[in-house]
Amino acid sequence: MSGAAPAEAPTGTGARPVIVDAHHHVWDLSVRDQDWITGPELAPLRRDFTLRDLEPEARAAGVTASVLVQTVTVPEETPEFLALAADSDLVAGVVGWTDLTSPDVAAALAELREGPGGEHLVGLRHQVQGEPDPRWLVRPDVLRGLAAVADAGLVYDLLVKPHQLPAAVEAAARLPRLTFVLDHLAKPPVTSGELEPWAGRIRRLAALPNTVCKLSGLVTEADWKTWSVADLVPYADTVLDAFGPGRLMFGSDWPVCRLASDYLEVLDAAGALMSGLGPSEHRDVFAGTAVRVYGLRV
Repeated sequence: MSGAAPAEAPTGTGARPVIVDAHHHVWDLSVRDQDWITGPELAPLRRDFTLRDLEPEARAAGVTASVLVQTVTVPEETPEFLALAADSDLVAGVVGWTDLTSPDVAAALAELREGPGGEHLVGLRHQVQGEPDPRWLVRPDVLRGLAAVADAGLVYDLLVKPHQLPAAVEAAARLPRLTFVLDHLAKPPVTSGELEPWAGRIRRLAALPNTVCKLSGLVTEADWKTWSVADLVPYADTVLDAFGPGRLMFGSDWPVCRLASDYLEVLDAAGALMSGLGPSEHRDVFAGTAVRVYGLRV
């Protein structure tokens, strides 16, 4: 990666800067396999990554609080993450998982909130990117589950690829009570440098006021060995123009980002991509949006 100016840290009410990492993961392979980690390219991820591994890197980068995001579609993971958050000074929120197609989504969410660390549950996510049906998000059973997420006062993280964005637009339009947070810019084709049809679909999603986007996951959509900030600029500029800083939030996507860069490089790259913002807009992207959207106590 070419050198990038360090991110300007948003400032809180005291002297300590406030930076929120709105998207990272942890896993322990002795507890549960991560069946998505396959093939030689992902081999560096086939090891345990715990909060003990993350915290020194995050603290060294000036991160104050974080959002821990689900990795596998099993019901046991979310209660484990909530318990971790209850014992962590770093994790302020958890985006978990429950089966949205179940008729008992509301009961499942209530049970999660009543368990240890339940107050840290801020949202739900499903690996929609792996669903063969490009319109999975607008299936009647899924829409019913998403409505239950809205009723619970939670947000929904969208993990989709560009071809699934039209269904995401439709779902967000049909559920204006629910805030949809787009992960990783819907994984645009950074390696090819193409913008369309991704950019047009992003603008249609952003036109809905109940949508937000994470500035995350870009480095791993670029060439892992040769990427530069310049490669990322067209995609970051697109979402910044479409959503605005008040609906954009930084996320490291650690440890997946380690395939292409280390934690501080990701934060520095985000800082360079947002270098044209004023101080208050910068605070939105690197803290304020995540705090507001997820209701974090930072």
